[in-house]
Amino acid sequence: MANSMSFLLLLSLLAFAPLCLCNPNLQFYNNSCPQAQLIVKSILTSYFVFHPGYAAQILSLHFHDYFGCDGSVLLDSSESIVNEKESNNDRDSLRGFIRECPSTVSCADILTIAASDSVVLTGGPSWLVSLGRRDSRDASISGSNNNIPASNCTFQILQTKFEQQGLNITDLVALSGILLKLCLCLESF
Repeated sequence: MANSMSFLLLLSLLAFAPLCLCNPNLQFYNNSCPQAQLIVKSILTSYFVFHPGYAAQILSLHFHDYFGCDGSVLLDSSESIVNEKESNNDRDSLRGFIRECPSTVSCADILTIAASDSVVLTGGPSWLVSLGRRDSRDASISGSNNNIPASNCTFQILQTKFEQQGLNITDLVALSGILLKLCLCLESF
């Protein structure tokens, strides 16, 4: 059961890859920050010892950000923006935000690495992670409200929102099933 769940999760995450039009590559930080992936994995490894259930939350955070692939879901509100964390569809589902990121590695890439490592560290499959996404400097609460499916939306609304992002019914079933399963597992803790 866990292996089939991990496989569906991997397929679902890979389905989002075409949505990110930023030309990422595997060696993006080789010269500027060669330890980037090891640093993220080390932090997650020590954190998951005490909080293994947070892997699902990191994956959910990555799912919400992948509609833009720009880390904007991590931004805090300021005088000029209302962050996406205040979105009706994100308010209760996004936790654990980064307040500062090094000027070299983007928050979007840190989140991508963390999502991949979260799957691996909790027994799922591994895959190569392309890096090089750039962080957004603004967030769109209206974009989040309009594009991210709410937890209580109907199947028809969910299907429409997925189609607007170039995803099909197979993607919808795989992601919804995985997220539902993860939520049910977390509720039992």
